[in-house]
Amino acid sequence: MKLLHFAALVALLLALDACNKRVDQTPVTPPTELLAVRTPPPKYPEQLACAGIGGRTVLKVKVGPQGKPIEVNLVQSSNQAALDTAAKDRVRDWEFRPATRNGQPITQTIQVPVTFNPPIPKPDWCFALEEGDHHNH
Repeated sequence: MKLLHFAALVALLLALDACNKRVDQTPVTPPTELLAVRTPPPKYPEQLACAGIGGRTVLKVKVGPQGKPIEVNLVQSSNQAALDTAAKDRVRDWEFRPATRNGQPITQTIQVPVTFNPPIPKPDWCFALEEGDHHNH
């Protein structure tokens, strides 16, 4: 009888060991992070660029599973509405490789700083713009 119990115990342990090995062999897909693919810079409003006015806008961007921004909100203003608007408008067109969990694309939210640095020296077109302003006054 003891031999029968021992054989049953060995069979049970072997079955449990086989179960563990099957679970361990299940492939685990590591998560991937969001990756920017196409991020053209925003159009700098000409009058602000020529006036030497710059700024930094911070946006909160929710990127959907298709890799497109589905929500863009202002977190920190540049104190120039035209710069904030230019940044938001451009970021809405950006493209990303979406983040994944368990091999499936997911929605992820990131913060994006957008800095506008006035061109130095002023481009020639600024002088034409300024001439036009002088003639309009």
